[in-house]
Amino acid sequence: MITFTMPFLRLRNLTVVTMGVLSLGAALAANQTSPAQAPAAPPDVAAPPADAEKTASGLATKVLQKGTGTVRPDAQEMVVVHYTGWTTDGKSFDSSVARGKPNTFSVGGLIKGFTEGLQLMTVGEKRRLWIPESLAYGGQAGRPAGMLVFDVELLEILPDPYASPPDVAGPPSDARRTPSGLSYKVLRPGTGKVNPRSDSRVTVHYTGWTTDGKMFDSSFKRGQPATFGLNEVIKGWTEGVQLMVEGERTRFWIPQRLAYDGKAGAPAGMLVFDIELLNFK
Repeated sequence: MITFTMPFLRLRNLTVVTMGVLSLGAALAANQTSPAQAPAAPPDVAAPPADAEKTASGLATKVLQKGTGTVRPDAQEMVVVHYTGWTTDGKSFDSSVARGKPNTFSVGGLIKGFTEGLQLMTVGEKRRLWIPESLAYGGQAGRPAGMLVFDVELLEILPDPYASPPDVAGPPSDARRTPSGLSYKVLRPGTGKVNPRSDSRVTVHYTGWTTDGKMFDSSFKRGQPATFGLNEVIKGWTEGVQLMVEGERTRFWIPQRLAYDGKAGAPAGMLVFDIELLNFK
């Protein structure tokens, strides 16, 4: 069975998961963290101090650690961040730090204050944001109310996930090749130590292209990573993702026989995927 709507990976039981409370379409409960697990609230959580800078929109910010980069992300880019969020009474409602894993976000897909704050930052920078309710959830039911405070660390600015890579036509000389014919290249090493198995359920972000550079599927375009069993997808994915660890981003060149093998209506020929393994069970 091939699913043509979302995504193209021949998933039988697709489950889309959220990226965190910052996404307006995400369920708050998915990433909630108890205060005992999260970093302690800062002493100025109730209100921005006198030395905080305030933008025209009403966002207040303070640099906690200067960055090492010189480039700031724009709204169309993806970023990797660590963050913790508190309400002004010091209660933590979400924390990637507590989960021990950074999050990947589309800068333009977040609450307004977070989007604006990220665009002020450079890689390596830590910044505290005091986001007024009008730039946060605006009183939406089930969301954190009032002004929100975030400590944010910008770890990485990712390349445009939709732009086809320069080596989309074929694997470069430094790509590794498996006996099956699958080629791959690690773009960013992971932080995990264990590989998934063929029966694991994985949560990933990915984009797929044909060798002429046409994108045919992307979890980034939907704004949410996907979760599925490795025994539910095309052969090249089943084999390739088992080579990865959590946090890793890898490019795969999947020959047709490990992809759709000429099935009508499916992308033809060799397919190229950039995959980021977020977690697995």
